[in-house]
Amino acid sequence: MTNTANIFLPTVPRSPDEAAPKVEPTPPFPWIGLITLAAAVFLSVTSEMLPTGLLPEMSASLNVAESQIGLLVSWFAFTVVVTGAPVAILTRRFSRHGLVVLVLVIFALSSVLTAIAPTYELVVAARVLGGVAHGLFWSVVGAYAAHLVPKAQIGRAVSITVAGGTLAFVLGVPLGTAIGHMLGWRLAFVALGVFMLVGAALVWKFLPAVARDSTPMSTTDAVASAGSAASAPHGGRRDPTVPAVVLICFITGITMVGHYSFYTYIAPFLLGGLGIGLSQLAPLLFAYGVAGAIGLLLVGTVFGPRPTLGLVLGLSASAVSVTLLAVFSATLPVALAAFVLWGMAFGTLPPLLQTRMLHAASAGIRDTAAAFYTTAFNLGIGGGALLGAALIETVGLDLVPLIYVGLLVVALVVVLVTDLIARRREKA
Repeated sequence: MTNTANIFLPTVPRSPDEAAPKVEPTPPFPWIGLITLAAAVFLSVTSEMLPTGLLPEMSASLNVAESQIGLLVSWFAFTVVVTGAPVAILTRRFSRHGLVVLVLVIFALSSVLTAIAPTYELVVAARVLGGVAHGLFWSVVGAYAAHLVPKAQIGRAVSITVAGGTLAFVLGVPLGTAIGHMLGWRLAFVALGVFMLVGAALVWKFLPAVARDSTPMSTTDAVASAGSAASAPHGGRRDPTVPAVVLICFITGITMVGHYSFYTYIAPFLLGGLGIGLSQLAPLLFAYGVAGAIGLLLVGTVFGPRPTLGLVLGLSASAVSVTLLAVFSATLPVALAAFVLWGMAFGTLPPLLQTRMLHAASAGIRDTAAAFYTTAFNLGIGGGALLGAALIETVGLDLVPLIYVGLLVVALVVVLVTDLIARRREKA
């Protein structure tokens, strides 16, 4: 209805000198900065996982068992868990941009020290240094992309950054493995160190700076604030979503322990169990990475709105494919098809677990939940490599994939049971 009270009011013309209301233009999407950040993530994840592709060569050169080389992944991951929060607190007042550059330089130093280390113990020390840098890296980069864009574009920005980690499995680890086979594992780590320095220069040049207070909540802060975050929004009562978040972290930990108990030692399994040649190892790892990227694409296009369905299918397909890989290792076509299917199936699991966690957590504890999810993930990586080493020394490598399948079944049962309980509560 028209407001007749204003019909007879005279219109006052705007003075020529009177400025019109300003409309703030939407800033351009920071493609270059986000791609640079994704490149840094690519280098970080490649550094963490490179020993998995060079395990036989490193074992022979350092005169230790292959299981000991696999433990380098454990040293790296456990260092992230132990030092991530304290280092994040100590560096809270430093420039976020400067810290990313510094971390890449430390990664380069760690890679070069690994390359020149004459003994296994010194390689471990170099990996621990890299683990400290890795923990600091994720404490800064975890929220960096979100501070480069408006709120409506956060999802798009984060997906670009996370793609760097996927690309590390598609290209980084296979390329590093190929270099190691051609020139030796030490030169592969030297090459990685050079790329780290190039990455540091690119970050310095192209990554926009963000405010110092942009650091995401550290694990220690998360623990300290968990009680208040969980109870404050509910009048002093515990946040009802806490048990669901704890359960998802448990599922994540179990799944990652199983996966990395096998994947850490995938090179000797493919070489010995399947009987492939050394020259075929890098292409197979590349195929596995590409399959994982397809799985990630399926999450974004099909399973994103239905994370529980995707999680059930991903866990089931992983269990079936790894079982086929173990049982039909002597039948190369079946084994290779199962290997690629495993890559695609597992590629869906990390993003689906994270999506399920974000759906389950209330807004008040979402940051805290994300911190614990990251901790569970890294504990799974380190614990899995440790479990795989122990199994290889006791029951042999051939049984490791079957142990992995058993852990996948446990995770699947927990997902199905908890989903059934949640459905019954909704109907009640």
